[in-house]
Amino acid sequence: MNPFFQPYATPHETVPFDKIKLEHFEEAFLEGIRRDDEQIEKIISNPERPTFDNTIIWHEEGREHYYDLLDRVSTVFFNLLSAETTDEMDALAQKMQPLLTKHANDVKLNKRLFERIRYVNAHHRRLTPEEKVLLKDTYESLVRGGALLDDEGKEKLRQLSEEASMLSLQFSQNLLKENKAFTLHLTDEHDLDGLPQTSVDAAAQAAKERGLEGWLFTLDYPSYAPFMTYSTRRPLRRRMYMEKNQVCLHPNSENNEDICRRLVNLRLELAQLLGFKTYAEYKLKRRMASNIRNVYKLLDQLTDAYKPAAIKEVEAIERLARKDLLRPEECRGRSCTCPPAAETSAAAEELSLQPWDFSYYSHKLQLKKFNIDSEMLRPYLRLDRVIEGVFGLANRLYGITFRENKEIPVYNPDVKAYEVFDEDGSYLAVFYADFHPRQGKQGGAWMTSFQGQSIDRKGRNHRPHVSVVMNLTKPTADSPALLTLGEVETFLHEFGHALHAMFANTRFEALSGTNVWWDFVELPSQFMENYAVEKDFLATFARHYQTDEPLPSELIERVRRSRNFGCAYAAMRQVSFGLLDMAYYTLKEPLEGPLPAFERRAWQKAMVMKQRDDTCMTVQFSHIMAGGYAAGYYSYKWAEVLDADAFSLFKRRGIFNRDVARRFRDCILSRGGTEHPMELYKRFRGGEPTIDALLRRNGIKRKTK
Repeated sequence: MNPFFQPYATPHETVPFDKIKLEHFEEAFLEGIRRDDEQIEKIISNPERPTFDNTIIWHEEGREHYYDLLDRVSTVFFNLLSAETTDEMDALAQKMQPLLTKHANDVKLNKRLFERIRYVNAHHRRLTPEEKVLLKDTYESLVRGGALLDDEGKEKLRQLSEEASMLSLQFSQNLLKENKAFTLHLTDEHDLDGLPQTSVDAAAQAAKERGLEGWLFTLDYPSYAPFMTYSTRRPLRRRMYMEKNQVCLHPNSENNEDICRRLVNLRLELAQLLGFKTYAEYKLKRRMASNIRNVYKLLDQLTDAYKPAAIKEVEAIERLARKDLLRPEECRGRSCTCPPAAETSAAAEELSLQPWDFSYYSHKLQLKKFNIDSEMLRPYLRLDRVIEGVFGLANRLYGITFRENKEIPVYNPDVKAYEVFDEDGSYLAVFYADFHPRQGKQGGAWMTSFQGQSIDRKGRNHRPHVSVVMNLTKPTADSPALLTLGEVETFLHEFGHALHAMFANTRFEALSGTNVWWDFVELPSQFMENYAVEKDFLATFARHYQTDEPLPSELIERVRRSRNFGCAYAAMRQVSFGLLDMAYYTLKEPLEGPLPAFERRAWQKAMVMKQRDDTCMTVQFSHIMAGGYAAGYYSYKWAEVLDADAFSLFKRRGIFNRDVARRFRDCILSRGGTEHPMELYKRFRGGEPTIDALLRRNGIKRKTK
């Protein structure tokens, strides 16, 4: 029996991963589409006058006996496609995507369905505030989806959306294949010079897992980042950097240049078909920023505030690098008495700071100024302790508790499944955590759900099943998984998204949890990152994995003092990505020409280091090509303004203050998309945010007494 076709006989009706086989997906997809078509036919054939109850929320009826099969199988399949894919799943995705896109268009462009919804929008009973939002969103989504187009326009929209969905899928598949294809296999121990033991051990284990001698480095973040930060072997750093930054740029079947160009042009054509000048104009109609002008206003404010400091940061790194690069290669990065080489004796590239040098010399400067680096903290950041710390933080703020349940099926042994209980002991959610990189798993980190929250007509609150997927440092044969502080921040970030989903308490799943406007969704996640450098939080779990000694206070103080090291450069990097995104999606004419040249023009205003002509970010910029951030990458900085302002209240009242946390939960985390996000924020904070709290946090603007 196909497990998708029957109730899940598992704890909390969680997905029975142990029973699902590849052949179950296609059958369930096809049956799910059939059931959808059947249900829609019932709605549009209903002889009764269209109402909110018989047209908008039909799927709520009998929820305890009925489940949306198509949503059920799609959720599992596409989550696994990112976290646990295979060649067979990739092939099935290519087969199913056109059918799924066609079905979605069949619903959005169904004239009879739209006429019923339009009637309800104009003639409805007294609605609750949440019902009003659902009706408004439903009607506007169909209009934005082309419901008002004529038949010729609808057919054109179908063609555009179907091609775009296939290209987005191909983009992601190419990116995964290219990222996993490269390995740096070293057999000479001298090539490990400068690398921390944790990195060496991980590389040795990676080689052993593939039946190789020596050490294996990959483009996965836990392997790539330490190599670029610590390796004294400049030619090897160059090779790693170029491989990373030429992913999907090679002249092979995984090249994404034509795909990106076509995606940008398809989205422009779609927006203009719907009556908008640009794709950004189309997207920003449902964003807090509301228009292109406000996005550029924010990016310009950030550039004005951060770029002077970023230039100074880079100049300091350049001075250190130049001084070191003038020395004999065997002496670089060490104290020695060798005389410097003459500047005329080497090529300009050899004597100047290059992109593959930046992390290396930035780390050297940080060590020189603050005597701190991420490796000093690793022994105190054992993953199981970090998990306890993050869960403990949620308990101190909100009173919730986590209990691992090994009876809940998981899709990979790396994944842990937890039951989450509320302050009063009632069941709140299921939480999955997928920690480590592996073949078949996309890079980066993200939060997703296997079941959203909703309340059916009988009052049963269907609680969410939430998952965070990361690529954190793996354990080795000799040590447990020891994280960097940056990895702890990543965990906190995704956990913030998870809390947003787990605390959801709305009637309709379409409005629950993270179903909010795109430039609001990063507030809960970026808010949680603030705790990573808080002494009182670190003291709850940071202990040496061998001696059990707590993280020394003076080391925490060095972390605190170095917190803003390089923050201006990091801010301008994010601004540059926002500018690139907006440059693509504010085009009024089709994109032509090579993408690297377009990139350099697009983000020139934010650049503080020169970009190489033979690298390209766009072809691997999944957020704006295959993700949901097209014309929305600015959202990270927009939400950073919000999170700094929100956390400033906790700083004044106490970072674990339960009253403030309860307000944050009640006003923001539990409300999903049931109101305009600014109204939710003002209810929590008492007013609209300004950029001032962010500038003060980053040391760009002095704090006022």
